[in-house]
Amino acid sequence: MTVDTAWPELSELLGDRITRSKSELEAHGGSESYFPLTPPDLVAFPETTEEVAGLMRICARHGVPVVGWGAGTSLEGQAQAFQGGLCVDFARMNRIIEVAQGDMDARVQPGLTREALNDELRATGLFFPVDPGANASIGGMASTRASGTTAVRYGTMRDNVLGLEVVLADGRIIRTGTRARKSSAGYDLTGLFVGAEGTLGLITELTLRLHGQPEAITAAVCAFDTIGGAVRAVTDAIQMGIPMARIEFVDAATVAVFNSYADAGLDEVPHLMIEFHGSPGSVAEDAAVFGDIVADHAGRGFQWATDPEDRKALWTLRHHAYWAILASRPGARAVVTDICVPISRLAEAVEATQADLEAHGIAGPILGHVGDGNFHAILMFDPADAAELGRVKAAADRLVSRALDMGGTATGEHGIGIGKKGFMQREHGEAWSVMGALKRALDPENILNPGKLAPDAN
Repeated sequence: MTVDTAWPELSELLGDRITRSKSELEAHGGSESYFPLTPPDLVAFPETTEEVAGLMRICARHGVPVVGWGAGTSLEGQAQAFQGGLCVDFARMNRIIEVAQGDMDARVQPGLTREALNDELRATGLFFPVDPGANASIGGMASTRASGTTAVRYGTMRDNVLGLEVVLADGRIIRTGTRARKSSAGYDLTGLFVGAEGTLGLITELTLRLHGQPEAITAAVCAFDTIGGAVRAVTDAIQMGIPMARIEFVDAATVAVFNSYADAGLDEVPHLMIEFHGSPGSVAEDAAVFGDIVADHAGRGFQWATDPEDRKALWTLRHHAYWAILASRPGARAVVTDICVPISRLAEAVEATQADLEAHGIAGPILGHVGDGNFHAILMFDPADAAELGRVKAAADRLVSRALDMGGTATGEHGIGIGKKGFMQREHGEAWSVMGALKRALDPENILNPGKLAPDAN
């Protein structure tokens, strides 16, 4: 049985909302990173959980692979159909189902983007804090266990998803979790599906934890002569319990790109970008204490931004870093990789990575979430130069090995997909085989995002 044998049933279920159009297939065949265009055989646009379940039942009968699609911003090939099959695009499942202000939670569909959610929440006094930079879909963010600039205070998707509705490989619909803030009732199935990258089921609804919009916000940028000085300042601040809402670092190469791309006017040395949330008094006090810590570590050139437009401009620089870096080398693509290490090893990891890239002649600006030991390297290459791509991928592999040697992880927030699958055995040992057992139990025919994250089926 094949896609062709499944086509009549699939088209009867969705009509013109399932397509073999070449333009749609190609639009759903790429990613933000270096993987080649790999179109699926079909693209479906369901509007309800029942339609998703119907798609899964048909695909299960015919052995058709199924891959979920959110905003298409995955960086390790998670949403590409490398084995063909059906791509399920959740763009039409993009509603806010319910906002419970008193309980500070919301039920949403997976195709809703984080920016659209927060636009709708403005009048409620609440917001959803997870900010990976890209305007990703909420379902995609849950599937990769995304985090981002605010994780140091508000946590990652793991901390902000209370419950899920999921369609399993055989078409069953299950609900995990509750709206209660804690539970000891059995296995944490919500945690199982958050970060599973669509290999265990398709998320069709999420219950999210919301937070109160802060009364006052202030942000700043400051310079350091070395990454080590910047990281030590942050480590001291965390140990003192200063409640930073965002704390990011960018290396000198990234600052140079900011200056070229947006005329930022910053000294071309490592910088920290900081934000504090709270009451006017607490924000001022936290900022003053942090300023003293920065001075102790030879930080300088504080530029404070309390006006919303100035703060937006500051974080727009950070959020547009990837595009600015690519623009610095027209025609280039990039291997966009991330690792996470214990905070005490972060400066060492960054400095070793910089030395490695310099030794191999690779352009790779570095930036990241210094508050939780996570950083990104944007390793540029000429897409027409296979040898350069090979050197860049080898450098990315060395970066991951270095992180594992330091007691860290292959990825803090980009996920595994196919790009980092080769490191799973080393990081997890026998636990990776347990992941394989879970995959076989929930998807015995291996049709959900096959070839990704979990061990290959025997």
